Amino acid sequence: MELRHLRYFRVVAEELHFRRAAERLNIAQPPLSAQIKQLEAELGVQLLLRSTRQVELTAAGAVYLERVREILDAVDTAGYQAKRVADGVQGSLAIGCVGSATYSLFPRFVRTLREELPGIDVSVRGEMLVPDQVAALEAGEIDLALLRPPVTSSRVVVETMRSDRLFALVPDSHRVAERTHVRVESLRHDEFVVHPGLDRSTLNRLVVELCAEAGFVPRIRHEVAETSTLVTLVAAGLGVAIVPEPTAALAIAGASYVPLEPETSVDLAAAWVPDRTSPLVERAVRLLREITVAS
Repeated sequence: MELRHLRYFRVVAEELHFRRAAERLNIAQPPLSAQIKQLEAELGVQLLLRSTRQVELTAAGAVYLERVREILDAVDTAGYQAKRVADGVQGSLAIGCVGSATYSLFPRFVRTLREELPGIDVSVRGEMLVPDQVAALEAGEIDLALLRPPVTSSRVVVETMRSDRLFALVPDSHRVAERTHVRVESLRHDEFVVHPGLDRSTLNRLVVELCAEAGFVPRIRHEVAETSTLVTLVAAGLGVAIVPEPTAALAIAGASYVPLEPETSVDLAAAWVPDRTSPLVERAVRLLREITVAS
């Protein structure tokens, strides 16, 4: 039995007339009649009552028509959904994101995804450190990551989307809180709140490098994984930090953001695994490029 047999039967059953059914199917009437007889022979059931004047469904034919419609509708739906997935407009997309992007680019990106591709299911893992994002990409736990390079994995493609200026984050009571800019050496005598070290955070490494260039080793008081916690600790007076400008979206009372001088920035990039890339990921990356160019 082939799907065409079912399609032929449905049209004949709906028209109850072989000539009209043949015209609708754009085939000759004798082959259509032969196909229906072949279907009945294979089933061992008479589906249609034929006379010179009319065609009628048997009781078995009426029941069979209901199921045939369900089957063909399901086949058509499956084909439609498969094409939408192949075109990158339907499916699921899991995205991982570093903390500082969670509060700026990321919300706009997800809103745009939902507006442009309403048929997709977006899941989010925020406040992820770079090594955790890379491991999740390689394991297939996420499809796309927004992270701070560098990435050492040879399986992961990294595309820089933008650069974010770095700011000193200090308590409101700090001596530099009201300045229009601050040099890193002005923080020499402060304790720092940073993201985890041991190569787990790009920003941790960057803070250490900036302090080294300024001639001192930072005294680290707290290491925290979440950007929101880092800002909260600074606002509580437990140290200072160096953060990307988008972190300022976390306007927590008690914390002030002061641009670093000379101007210093850190890249924000998209990352994915090419051998696991779907059309949906490709579409998402294109949208992300458009958003960052426009912003």
